[in-house]
Amino acid sequence: MTPTYDFTDQVALVTGAASGMGLATARAFAEAGAAVVLADRDEKAVQRAAEELNAAGHRAIGVVCDVTDEDQAAAMVDRAVAEYGRLDMAFNNAGIQVPPSDAADETAENFDRVNAVNLRGVWGAQKHELRQMRTQGSGAIVNCSSLGGLVGLPERAAYHASKHGVIGLTKSAAVEYAPKGIRINAVCPGTIDTPMVSDMLESQADAMAEILKEQPIGRLGRAEEIAAAVLWLCSPGASFVLGVALPVDGGFTTH
Repeated sequence: MTPTYDFTDQVALVTGAASGMGLATARAFAEAGAAVVLADRDEKAVQRAAEELNAAGHRAIGVVCDVTDEDQAAAMVDRAVAEYGRLDMAFNNAGIQVPPSDAADETAENFDRVNAVNLRGVWGAQKHELRQMRTQGSGAIVNCSSLGGLVGLPERAAYHASKHGVIGLTKSAAVEYAPKGIRINAVCPGTIDTPMVSDMLESQADAMAEILKEQPIGRLGRAEEIAAAVLWLCSPGASFVLGVALPVDGGFTTH
């Protein structure tokens, strides 16, 4: 049984929405009745995704946004409000990987790049989403961390630093904004069947095989399974849930 939600007259924003978990979540929000703002740095892909939702009878717009640029993050939220009048839900999903590296050999360029997108990008998007939600006195934000925000793995120090940082950002903001009627949580996906993971499976086959051995459910996750978790965290069903880092990882972090 798939839970259903009624987000009619609500507005959702998803970053990294042109593919993978972001696109699956944007579709799920739209199917639940929300107007959806899809944001991504890939202009053609995000416009195509928005057009697909509109063609299916939903309300959606595509916005070009590089989340590493705070001005673009601010403009993204402004566009959402200009188009639909408010902002009720956000999934700050945009993220990247960098090649695995011995911690002693990691380049500053890779560290800065992965943290610029995965941590600073979430910080900037959340900051401007909160400014709008604060004026409304309501809202729900889900930030995308990772199983890499909960555990450590060899050769992943820079990536895991970014994803651990998302959890700290989420928890602190959640405590601050709960009294203002805004709930903030994080979702921690495991190894999900997305374009990014497909690239990793090809380029890092041995490392990925080891990771999959540690996934008790014995398969990759599906993007729709992350979308389901995000929608629940944004729904009235999770009204007493805030500041959590919810693993959706097939059991990876249980051992």
